[in-house]
Amino acid sequence: HGLSSLHVLLGSPTDQAACNTAGLMARQTVQFHWHNTGRGPAALGGFDAFLATLTQDKRKKIRQERRKVADAGVVFEAKRGPQITADDWAFMARCYAQTYREHGNPPYLQPAFFTETLAAQTGLWVLFVARNARGERVACSLVALSDTSDQPEAAYGRYWGAVERVDCLHFEACYHQPLAWCIDHGVQRFEGGAQGEHKMARALLPTATHSAHWLAHPAFADAVERFLAREGEGVAGYLAHLAGRSPLKAG
Repeated sequence: HGLSSLHVLLGSPTDQAACNTAGLMARQTVQFHWHNTGRGPAALGGFDAFLATLTQDKRKKIRQERRKVADAGVVFEAKRGPQITADDWAFMARCYAQTYREHGNPPYLQPAFFTETLAAQTGLWVLFVARNARGERVACSLVALSDTSDQPEAAYGRYWGAVERVDCLHFEACYHQPLAWCIDHGVQRFEGGAQGEHKMARALLPTATHSAHWLAHPAFADAVERFLAREGEGVAGYLAHLAGRSPLKAG
């Protein structure tokens, strides 16, 4: 096909085996994922039971963060699929764009992404909408789901934004609310996205992720292959280091 390169990201074990057979270069990186200890609220016992699995300092930190948001009078509503209105999508787009600009980055998702693409994928999205004590919307976060069933296999996070500053609102919108929703709906895992060791404090644990790569230019391919060999040693050491910092209680 005259391709200059080919990249397979986050492939399944079957994908990885096929890529290895085809001679693609393998790469291992690290993301932070939360894994449910069971299937459904009865298995884990709700958010408080989840907190009980954490070490005392992590448990205390999360409770303090949630208390600050509650004391500010902020409450959340979770909406899925058809419950999300066109006005909700427009507010999400506004929050997202404003937050990106506040961090000096242009928002790469355009309003049409929210109003057209997401609205067409009924049941694959959960929107967490935050309102202040006056009932005004102040923030929201968006999580994708692996399927439209009542008990999706996985949730993927997340886009978020806010139009009002509230202490610890980011942690509530992006971690505590999605995790509580995942527990209540029996979601097996919540993938928090790339980067961010701070996610470990919310029980998102380091997880090896895999990709495969092919480059047409021989010299470029050789340079990348040598880099990946060095990087792989560093990633293995990084994972071993993070394993000693688990937020979970022993046993």
